[in-house]
Amino acid sequence: ADTFQNMMGYGLFTGGLGLHYGAERLGCMVIPTSTGNSPKQIELMQDFGATLAHITPSYALHLGEFVQNELGLDPRDMPIKKAILGAEPYSEGTKDKIEQLWNLDAYNNYGLSEMNGPGVALECVHKKGMHCAEDYYIIEIIDPDTCEPVPEGEYGELVLTHINREAMPIIRYRTRDLTRIIPGTCECGRTLRRLDRMKGRTDDMLIISGVNVFPSQIEGVLMGIPEVGNNYQIVVDRQANLDRLHVRVELYAKMFTGDVKALEKLKASIVNKLKSVIVVTPRIEFCEPGTLPVSMGKAVRVIDNRKI
Repeated sequence: ADTFQNMMGYGLFTGGLGLHYGAERLGCMVIPTSTGNSPKQIELMQDFGATLAHITPSYALHLGEFVQNELGLDPRDMPIKKAILGAEPYSEGTKDKIEQLWNLDAYNNYGLSEMNGPGVALECVHKKGMHCAEDYYIIEIIDPDTCEPVPEGEYGELVLTHINREAMPIIRYRTRDLTRIIPGTCECGRTLRRLDRMKGRTDDMLIISGVNVFPSQIEGVLMGIPEVGNNYQIVVDRQANLDRLHVRVELYAKMFTGDVKALEKLKASIVNKLKSVIVVTPRIEFCEPGTLPVSMGKAVRVIDNRKI
């Protein structure tokens, strides 16, 4: 009897389609609104009486503030009663804030495109870990350095094997996500083992508005542009509860001739080239040679100012 408003990206993303068909299978009415366009999201939510949402945590906060500040309404008066959150890292504090803002129950969800999207693990009503769909996945937790299994209850890297896929079987896939198997059984009675909230990653991948972005992708684009120098810096911020990607780029000195139109044209070209590779639209800032710190690796190349 639920109406499911799916605010995750469709197209080539697994987030939207992954739960769309699952909700239909359960008998829900599905509203495939995808991402963005906040006025339309609220209009559809009210018109169809949506009771369940699938949404990124950052957009849930942003949408709640939009309802308050732009529409002059109280998010708690909206028909949404439950929300499935995922696609990006967030804290329990953020989840609590979303629940209070909208007066709903929020559930943590885990998935990855390599394993059919958002159906790998999901919290039950007791919210004490995410039950892994072990009828589809074999789960292991290993030491990321030695690749040896760690004792149950200890943190390590999550490794998944898909046991039902025929066209593209994946065996012992290293997710790079750090978590643990929660010991014991859940109060709900399910025997499926539970994964704890993801603690971090073993590589330098960034998750920006639900999109996986590797610094090497950005570097590959920048280093192929003749006007760009040898140094750059990636900064990720969260503004109005939405992720923002800033790329600071050093240009060769010969580019600073006072021709503003030429620089704006170059900036637009870099934005388009990066967006075609990483999907996310970055904000580009040009810097003079030698102004950015010289270093190697994620520690200085990438600055993540988000507080999740």
